[in-house]
Amino acid sequence: MNVAILGTRGIPAHYGGFETFAEELSTRLAARGHRVTVYCRERFSEPVYRGVRLAYLPTLRHKYFDTLAHTFVSTLHLLLHRADAALYCNGANAVFTILPRIFGMPAALNVDGIERKRKKWNRLAKAWYFASEWLATFCPTAVVTDARNIQDYYRDRWRKASEFIPYGAEVGKAEGTGALEKLGLAPGQYFLYVSRMEPENRALEVRQAFEQIETPMKLALVGDAPYAQEYIRKVRDTRDPRLVMPGAIYGEGYRELGSHCFAYIHATEVGGTHPALIEAMGRGALVLYRNTPENAEAAGDAGIPFEPEDLAAKLKLALAMPEAERAALRQKGMERVRARYSWDAVTDAYERLLTAISR
Repeated sequence: MNVAILGTRGIPAHYGGFETFAEELSTRLAARGHRVTVYCRERFSEPVYRGVRLAYLPTLRHKYFDTLAHTFVSTLHLLLHRADAALYCNGANAVFTILPRIFGMPAALNVDGIERKRKKWNRLAKAWYFASEWLATFCPTAVVTDARNIQDYYRDRWRKASEFIPYGAEVGKAEGTGALEKLGLAPGQYFLYVSRMEPENRALEVRQAFEQIETPMKLALVGDAPYAQEYIRKVRDTRDPRLVMPGAIYGEGYRELGSHCFAYIHATEVGGTHPALIEAMGRGALVLYRNTPENAEAAGDAGIPFEPEDLAAKLKLALAMPEAERAALRQKGMERVRARYSWDAVTDAYERLLTAISR
């Protein structure tokens, strides 16, 4: 097939979950012999990355219009450079999926989570996301949800059937420790938090909970966000010497941090299957997760759930827990990812879906 992927910042992945998804899926499809094009906002040094063609197009650098502007321009380009099937990411882009369909190209849409719940959006943006949920019921050829809870939401709220295809993650630890050494971290002697530094991802609350406990361990708060500088300033406003806040880290450094932490803290309250959560599980990290339906679906009995008010208590619990219990939870997490979140199985599912809608 000739497949186009639209709606992300592009690959190589240097931002968030959709970008990692686009890289992992596109490169695997290319390795299977498909012609794959990923539309990008950030320019890479080469026109091809791991067998995937990169189409760099301009955008409008604005918190509320960046994604929509780039996806619209990408869609116009797609209409002139036909594909057998298009895969759009981000529910906000639902309206654009009707255009390739008008011109005879099927389009699938991965809606992610219920994005209008994010605190970073103003009323107009939340209204657009709500309207996009409705548009997703008829604009795309097929809708993809990456969590059962989100699939249930679209069925119950909008009477819309969707294809459940989860996010993927690798299983196994990274052996290197170079990233840790640069940050002054020792293996097994730090808590790790990784996410975009936005209010609904609760980095500030994680920092404040950690400051309530007495431990020589450190807390690495890893992440950044392009339009949340005021919130990031609040997160960084601390004198606790145990806090390490290096910004965003990708690639091998990110894998090393997840592989050697004492525990990983997942505090995100909005979204579907969160990449960072299952990636930490796949690397054998002890996971503490905010108890939302989506997070509980991903972690199951392989982690320690917490409510917003008891995170400090759960951090103390993790520290006091016998090592055998921690090891058992880590092993459960790896087994859960291996059984449910294999990237090869995810690629199989998308390959079947894109083949089916392109016939």
